Amino acid sequence: MDHRDVTAAADRIAPHARRTPLLRSEVDGRPLVMKLEHLQRTGSFKFRGALNALLGERPEAVVTASGGNHGLAVATAARVLGIPATVYVPRTAPAAKVRRIEAAGAKLVQLGESYAEANAAAMADAEHALYLPAYDHPLVIAGQGTCAAEVVAEAPDVDTMVVAVGGGGLAAGTVLGGGRPVVAVEPENCQAMHDAFAAGHPVDSAVDSVAASALGATRAGELTYGILRAADTLSVLVSDAELLAARDRLWDEFRIAVEPAAAVPFAAWLAGRVPGELACVIVCGANTDWTPS
Repeated sequence: MDHRDVTAAADRIAPHARRTPLLRSEVDGRPLVMKLEHLQRTGSFKFRGALNALLGERPEAVVTASGGNHGLAVATAARVLGIPATVYVPRTAPAAKVRRIEAAGAKLVQLGESYAEANAAAMADAEHALYLPAYDHPLVIAGQGTCAAEVVAEAPDVDTMVVAVGGGGLAAGTVLGGGRPVVAVEPENCQAMHDAFAAGHPVDSAVDSVAASALGATRAGELTYGILRAADTLSVLVSDAELLAARDRLWDEFRIAVEPAAAVPFAAWLAGRVPGELACVIVCGANTDWTPS
């Protein structure tokens, strides 16, 4: 996979996806660019990858599993294209995400206490439908990469991209689409990619964070890990306290209301864990019944 896959994805999804805005600002005396991807259709970057995959595969039906955002993206993309969709989510999925998946017209199945359990059920149910992974799929990754491609087209002076990581689809796409060093940020105790880097390959990882509904992959993807490893991606962690404080600051200073996972890269930048002179933080999702902490 390379930038050409991202370019093809951008052409493919352009009629349906939004080109989300950039916000240039200064925080604590330092310049910062934010990509406001929470304004994407379905409230997260996930719509890009789901749409690109369904346009590329053109299945008669699709089934997937999700903590919420990917499921909503698949449900919405499938509705746009007239494809029946079934979405498995764990019983722990936030009510706001469950409600939106059902409203998008997908068949919703709540099963298990974790994404891994829901995913196993979705894979078993895919005999007569395309099973679409949440992150470890080349068309999904290429679609997510269109977000970074938009950033560098509009702000070529950006020298670092900062993204939240669950299974690694957005981070891998950002490597391919941005052509810039990527900082992959995860919450402590919800760090499947960080653990993969430490082990030298994807491993099973515990999930315990307030951002788990979006970043709660129990194992990094093989494809996404390989892309990030080959690019010497920097992996860093933030605490739940840091990411919640960053989420509140996004609201206090910019009136940007997001789910906890979307504040993870901003938390790393605030903590000084991001190198470079001008970083772009991807604000990736807002699917929550949001209240300040």
